[in-house]
Amino acid sequence: MKKKVLLILIIYLTNFANAVEPSWINYTNGDNVLVLVEEGNIIWIGTSGGLVKLNKITGIPTFYNGSNSRLPDNNISSLAIDDNGTKWIGTSRGLAAFDGTNWIIYDASNSGLPSNRLTSIAIDENGTKWIGTYYYGLTEFNGTNWIVYDSYNSDLPNNHVNSIAIDDNGSKWIGTYDGGLTEFDGTNWTSYNTSNSGLPNNDVYTIAIDENGTKWIGTLGGGLTTFNGTNWTIYNTSNSSLPSNYVMSLAIEGNASKWIGTWNGLTKFDGANWTTYNISNSGLPDNFVHSIIIDEGGTKWIGTREEGLITFDEVNWLAYNTSNSGLPDNRVMAIAIDLTGTKWIGTDYSGLAQFDGTNWIIYDTSNSGIPSDRLTAIAIDASGSEWIGTLDKGLTVFNGTVWTTYNTLNSDIPSNRLTSIAIDVNGVKWVGTYDGGLTEFSETNWTVYNTSNSGIPSNRIISLAIDVSGTKWIGTNKGLVKYNGTNWTVYDTSNSELPSNWVLSIAIDENGTKWIGSQNGGLAAFDGTDWTIYNTLNSGLQDNYVHSTAIDENNTKWIGTWGGLATFDGTIWTSFISSNSGLPSNYVYKITIDENGTKWLGTLDGGLAVYNENGIPISIDENILSMNKVNVYPNPVFDFVHIKLLSGGDISSIEIINIQGQPIKHLKYSVNHNTMDVRGLPKGFYLIKIYYDNEIVLKKLIKN
Repeated sequence: MKKKVLLILIIYLTNFANAVEPSWINYTNGDNVLVLVEEGNIIWIGTSGGLVKLNKITGIPTFYNGSNSRLPDNNISSLAIDDNGTKWIGTSRGLAAFDGTNWIIYDASNSGLPSNRLTSIAIDENGTKWIGTYYYGLTEFNGTNWIVYDSYNSDLPNNHVNSIAIDDNGSKWIGTYDGGLTEFDGTNWTSYNTSNSGLPNNDVYTIAIDENGTKWIGTLGGGLTTFNGTNWTIYNTSNSSLPSNYVMSLAIEGNASKWIGTWNGLTKFDGANWTTYNISNSGLPDNFVHSIIIDEGGTKWIGTREEGLITFDEVNWLAYNTSNSGLPDNRVMAIAIDLTGTKWIGTDYSGLAQFDGTNWIIYDTSNSGIPSDRLTAIAIDASGSEWIGTLDKGLTVFNGTVWTTYNTLNSDIPSNRLTSIAIDVNGVKWVGTYDGGLTEFSETNWTVYNTSNSGIPSNRIISLAIDVSGTKWIGTNKGLVKYNGTNWTVYDTSNSELPSNWVLSIAIDENGTKWIGSQNGGLAAFDGTDWTIYNTLNSGLQDNYVHSTAIDENNTKWIGTWGGLATFDGTIWTSFISSNSGLPSNYVYKITIDENGTKWLGTLDGGLAVYNENGIPISIDENILSMNKVNVYPNPVFDFVHIKLLSGGDISSIEIINIQGQPIKHLKYSVNHNTMDVRGLPKGFYLIKIYYDNEIVLKKLIKN
């Protein structure tokens, strides 16, 4: 079997130390490259997994996300750089201004922004920012004042702004969803649509302006259009070699070729000839081209939807990593931890990830025996085998070598749509299905419990838990069910204080109390007799949609909601949301706690978050025989770190490595060249990797 492996960092242990430093780490997938901007030798990359600063010379990336910066969201929708070098970053949760050291966050609560969901940014010659929003119009910000233009107070034809370009006269050209193209000269609005112009489609996604002032307009469904102020010319799949009518990105090479990113490859158009590059005839790894820029040297930087960033100099293709981890998908649906501490992470669209703290291994339908890439549940038995529930292809068990799948065709499992798995002390697997009830699987025998043959009230099983007596607690869309092996007891809103019949999660504490997360009913605690209900009105719960619950060794409850993460120690509530913590998304879908008390949080759109209130234990080797030969100071550091050789020997080079194991700065060492500028690094914990004689010395570094 072929395994996809990403090696993040291998540290050989001679003397083992546990460095407890950062409280939050985000592991994200940045393969969806949404926006690219060049700044000298730096390419700034906006991805679905955060912001990346890539040095063109060294190829070394620096990753910014919600855990190591003040970035308000890891999904970067837009990016522009002003004359002062400040980066203006549009996200799904507001606008960030980053000058390389300091962050300023603007959102709907502290500024004139009408919405936190931003789509586009352009900066005019006066430094004024023009910001497009998702269904809330266009915003102008001059550094002091905010002005909002929408379809109610102006002639903007649609409030969903896809794109903005500014011509040499200062006019703004605004592409909208379903409203066509609009020109705004600061006073007058002129709209172009399919009814009054040659525009072929009203969904204008991208705009570029060439040296002659001609507008090149990419639409979603109508192909490519040019407009020179008088005439419209349409290029589509019927009258040209454009490979798709869905145009996502445009870049213009001087006054020569246009580079067009589509849903079906990249196309170069020189005004007469079309040359298309796709996965079949070139090094392009993905036909969905989301973003393009052309740097000062003429190299094309191409962002794809699923395969990251690639460059093309019209001869060679070169790929760059835009992810800070090996996580294949930012939608994390399931997490389980085996006896070795290895994490098994099920994703919504991209299969299973195995992470031992250093290495990532990805199992999907292309490289393993897993039957589906859409996973819903994971449980690990006493032998260490993973039992994996899929959304559509049944149950799979993986013993480390062999995959075995049970589905409706080869077993008595009642449905291929699985929702939950629990394993009892006897090794019996209890499997919840979406539409086939509950299944008990013991070695070779299947027993199905459904509404026809048992006391279960619904065939839609959502959650499962087993208490110390072996009693099964089953969450359905028609209440909570207790099954002791003989009797069925149903608790619902009509016969108990259960606040909602949709039971999304169940956790059982050391006293046997069940903590029940519900859909829109908040959290319920049930000790077998009494119910206590916690919701947004009477507790610190941020949202009444509680999808995940877990309990740590201190009996503190960790509660994942659609409004963030909450903890409750029995007295005090603590709230974590994306704006006050390193939580990358407020949609917390899954919580699992490891033996160190570290919380592993699966989110619906922000990847995997890791949190330990006492600091995340990170295994680091500092070679005691060598560590006293080199001094790194000051530490902690604010601006410049110095490396001094204390004894004989030679240092060849030095790297700074982030906690994901990725090198982000490199120095070729000499006596007169022994200082590294770290002002641009986010605050946090790093390693300095020193190549000393024939060995490597690792030093811990804290950036303040």
